[in-house]
Amino acid sequence: MNKEEYFIKQFLNNKIIGDDGAFIDGFVYSMDAFFENVHFKKEWMSLKQIAYKSMIVNISDAIVMNAKPLYALLSVAIPKSYSEDDLKELAKGFKKAAQEFEIEIIGGDTISNEKLDISVTIISKSSNPIFRTGVKKDDFLCYTGTLGSSKKDLEALFKNEKISKKSKFIKPVLNPKFFYEIAPFVTASMDISDGLFFELERLSKASKIGFEFFEEIDENIGTSGEEYEILFSFNQKNLKKIEKIAKKYKIKLNIFAKAIKGSYKTDAKNHHF
Repeated sequence: MNKEEYFIKQFLNNKIIGDDGAFIDGFVYSMDAFFENVHFKKEWMSLKQIAYKSMIVNISDAIVMNAKPLYALLSVAIPKSYSEDDLKELAKGFKKAAQEFEIEIIGGDTISNEKLDISVTIISKSSNPIFRTGVKKDDFLCYTGTLGSSKKDLEALFKNEKISKKSKFIKPVLNPKFFYEIAPFVTASMDISDGLFFELERLSKASKIGFEFFEEIDENIGTSGEEYEILFSFNQKNLKKIEKIAKKYKIKLNIFAKAIKGSYKTDAKNHHF
């Protein structure tokens, strides 16, 4: 168990903790940190891209809990060397994400720092939240889109190579309309931020369930973090309904496993910056 997992475990007696966000009285509260040299290097992305992604990765958490983001609180530690133009670029990124998802930025905090550190809190509303605890025996497991490109692009960045501005590592693509429409048929869900294998381990622990894979999954696919595709489970009887909705939104579905009695744990090494 790493230190992050150990620390979180100290609070797991609280039933609210354990999902992508905390559901309380109809609202979902989620928070993500986005720190320089931990989640990004300033040489890799523009300030606008950094601010935008810091919002998007948190909005993703709300979506996969079937919640509609409403408000954002920003905490930004700003390097003393930043100019007014730098601050404008940061603000543009936050505002771009807020505008795209109809979110109102309602406040936060700023401090001076040696590097750029961002924390975003998203407040969302949901009448039917989806938790990680809902996987049932014989449910199908599915993830959207394709996996592996973020890992490939991160490795390129480590080699000081350029990657596309459209890379999911720089600009994650979320599909809220698709997910909200399939939500009535989904039993559990989460986004793929640390890699498919690691999210499956979390899902297994939360739902006390194991998985039977239909075919072997390549390690480059299973360990690619920063993907922000959707991992979800559903009752097999709803397959046609979900496929129809996916076709409507041109979403690729990858049905790769079935829930069985037991547990799942990966031996793979975590691979995200």
